[in-house]
Amino acid sequence: MAKTPGRSDLPAAPSPASPQDIRNVVLVGPGGAGKTALFEALLAARVPGQRTGGPGTTDHVRTTTLTTASFDSGGVALNLLDTPGYPDFVGELRAGLRAADAAVFVVSGADDIDRPVSLLWRECAAVGMPRAVVVTHLDQPRADFATTVETCRRTFGDARATHWPVLEGGVVTGVVGLLTGETSDEHEEARSALIESVIEESEDATLLDRYLEGETLDTASLLADLRTAVELGSFFPILPVSPLTGAGVEELLGIIERAFPDPTVHPLPMVTSPAGGQVSGVTCDPDAPLVAEVVRTTTDPYVGRLSLVRIFSGTLRVDDTVHVSGHLGDFVGHDVAGHPAHDDDERVGPLASPFGDAHRPRGNAIAGELVLVSKLTRAETSDTLSSPDRPAVVAPWLLPEPQLPVAIRAATKSDEDKLAGALQRIVAEDVTVRLDHSAETDQVVLWTMGQAHVDDLIGRLADRYGVTVEAEPYRTALRETFVRTCSVQGRHVKQSGGHGQYAVCSIRIEPLPRGSGFEFVDKVVGGSVPRQFIPSVEKGARHQLEKGLLTGHPVVDVRVTLVDGKAHSVDSSDVAFQTAAALALKEAANESTMALLEPIDRVDITIADEYLGAVMSDLRGRRGQVLGTEPADAVGDDGGWTVVHAEVPAAELSRYPIDLRSVSHGTGSFTREPARHDLLPADKAKDLLRG
Repeated sequence: MAKTPGRSDLPAAPSPASPQDIRNVVLVGPGGAGKTALFEALLAARVPGQRTGGPGTTDHVRTTTLTTASFDSGGVALNLLDTPGYPDFVGELRAGLRAADAAVFVVSGADDIDRPVSLLWRECAAVGMPRAVVVTHLDQPRADFATTVETCRRTFGDARATHWPVLEGGVVTGVVGLLTGETSDEHEEARSALIESVIEESEDATLLDRYLEGETLDTASLLADLRTAVELGSFFPILPVSPLTGAGVEELLGIIERAFPDPTVHPLPMVTSPAGGQVSGVTCDPDAPLVAEVVRTTTDPYVGRLSLVRIFSGTLRVDDTVHVSGHLGDFVGHDVAGHPAHDDDERVGPLASPFGDAHRPRGNAIAGELVLVSKLTRAETSDTLSSPDRPAVVAPWLLPEPQLPVAIRAATKSDEDKLAGALQRIVAEDVTVRLDHSAETDQVVLWTMGQAHVDDLIGRLADRYGVTVEAEPYRTALRETFVRTCSVQGRHVKQSGGHGQYAVCSIRIEPLPRGSGFEFVDKVVGGSVPRQFIPSVEKGARHQLEKGLLTGHPVVDVRVTLVDGKAHSVDSSDVAFQTAAALALKEAANESTMALLEPIDRVDITIADEYLGAVMSDLRGRRGQVLGTEPADAVGDDGGWTVVHAEVPAAELSRYPIDLRSVSHGTGSFTREPARHDLLPADKAKDLLRG
């Protein structure tokens, strides 16, 4: 089915009267848990004519991107976001968490809730996101709802089943509400555990005593306490859902509509002014000054550039003039390619409610809503939209640091002409990509989140911008250095009519400790080199060292001492002595006097304890030096995590995000920063050094 921005068969876009009528909900969970099927089942339950399963549903493949559908659900405007579950696209997940006020966490009843799943849970916990847990795949042979519930409780904390599946012939045909339905003896233990958890969350201190004394508690009061606990994020209901049969879908929608918080309840992010200083009085009120944030930027083949915007305060209207602020570098501590600091005023283009790949026009959108804005040419992902007379900057969500470098080159001359512009758009849209143009290695490098992210980026360049690129081996920036002291003479003598060129300089070259850089020393006596040409010798030496001597890499950690020389009263010049100094250095450079230095990175690896031995062994294979370890219990409530501090050659880290994920079964993460340069082993340097 073709992409249809203006489909006439879609329901009218919901126009909530107030923020209390809005629910922003994100689906979170590992790949293969059934998020997309659940997404479609929820739409089918509320959108007339919407089908589940297969193509033609939401008309979008949601494996790598954030997708949104806005529709009416039980009297509230529900903005439902589907996020990718693969670790490479954690940036899309965090954008979805920023846009939403509550999460439906999807797990498979046929699979283990392992460390990678618990890491996704902690992504939600890190932003204080209220959650409900949905268990899918209960029709599969290995599925066991009771076991999954118990595992969720151990892993997630205060989580209890609020509903129980009814299975007939291995198929989930319905669900039973443990507080509201007709429960059997087999459900009594789960029902009692649920009631006790609800009582613990209740503000009524008498409930526990009354329950222990055998009093039958009022169901309505229990449900009210349950909803309050869910809204506050202190209790997580678990319920079975079968997207195939629809069992449990209405029950989940009931929790979303009646227990999930509206935008006025969920805390707002920190808001400052472009000049600094916190902006006060930002509230989820349609009549307040505008504060909104671009959570995602894409390019649509029909309508061009599209910005998915979360409105935190005020009302956004078509043709309004808004202030666009982008100060991402101020928050992450360094300049971000594609996201330079800027403050601009811009007119708002057409607004629309998203529905998969279809767009339903809107005249305005109020605080708490998600809306698509067309043709915002100056706004990039994470930028803030605000009132021109009260400009604001929303603190961005936590951005993951891309750690996998991939060097690319254009496949043809035609691709080369379009590549720069396409890359500029890619990095502006995707804040998890960093672009480097390395003059030293003459490579264009994309820093990415992993191989799946690389494949997605290359696919986007081809499909969206018509640019074909090829990957090439990533090269680290080496350095040259001298390893022994030597004395040489540089002689530059030319006579070609008129003034000639004459300069002779004798220099001594000495290695210095790592990190010392370059030193120049003048020890000329007797005026053999006139004083006005001493700086020329230093300038020539510096220039040649920057160009390199054997491999084209800069020379560092060396002292050059000018000890003697000769000059001519007519033919000596600044250029002649620069050239003589360069010739002297070249004369000194050979495989016996020089060596290569490679960059060493400091890495901090966070790893589950059960994979610590494998990670340490892998580091040894990468010529890494472990500096120490320490517990990292703060990573999760269940503990069992360690941070490994090490130094590793940068060349050995070029594929480390992929290898670490494999070695740690998806649990490992790491940060890196340059530490220093150190000697490249002779066996690795021999093919690079040349006399």
